Amino acid sequence: MEKDYGQVSDEELIVRLRDGENSITDFIMDKYKNLVRSKAKSMYILGADSEDLIQEGMIGLFKALRDYDIGRDASFLTFADLCISRQMYTAVQASRRKKHTPLNSYISLYSDVRERGEYGGEETELVNVLSSISEKSPEEVWIDKENLELLEKTIERELSSFEKQVLDLYITGMGYVQIAKVLGRDEKSTDNALQRMKSKLRKVQKSY
Repeated sequence: MEKDYGQVSDEELIVRLRDGENSITDFIMDKYKNLVRSKAKSMYILGADSEDLIQEGMIGLFKALRDYDIGRDASFLTFADLCISRQMYTAVQASRRKKHTPLNSYISLYSDVRERGEYGGEETELVNVLSSISEKSPEEVWIDKENLELLEKTIERELSSFEKQVLDLYITGMGYVQIAKVLGRDEKSTDNALQRMKSKLRKVQKSY
């Protein structure tokens, strides 16, 4: 029976699962494990352990499978992506609170992050993300230790709690629409926070 699952839509599979076809759970968990790994890779820049992130992502995937409402939610893939991202980011925040880690002490300018896209994309380096904020080329965004410390202090001092959360998710490759969904905020206020955050960082980067 399992061999024909690949020919059936996720939404139909979930209907069959709720009708008692329990083997579908294992099929869908296996089907989307690579999505979980991809999200864990992009979230790794936030300082969490990769294996822990994968575990949290699988929990998020299971919750998506449990909570998906065919009549209310978008496609299962979109809903699962949201649930996985939310679960991982909640775990990162909890880990940070426990360790009392400053917001950006874990960020390396030359760590791989992902270009903006709903489900990931080409890998790039954080310096390229910062160049998109500062409107400078990657070569011009060379930040030495002293300037990196200045940037970190600016983030800690100038950004609101919400703006810090937006920055967290922005550097993992999310656009404001997905950031809004992960944080449970409306798109307009999230986009406004993103623009404020960029403006504040541009000001400090102009002094480099």
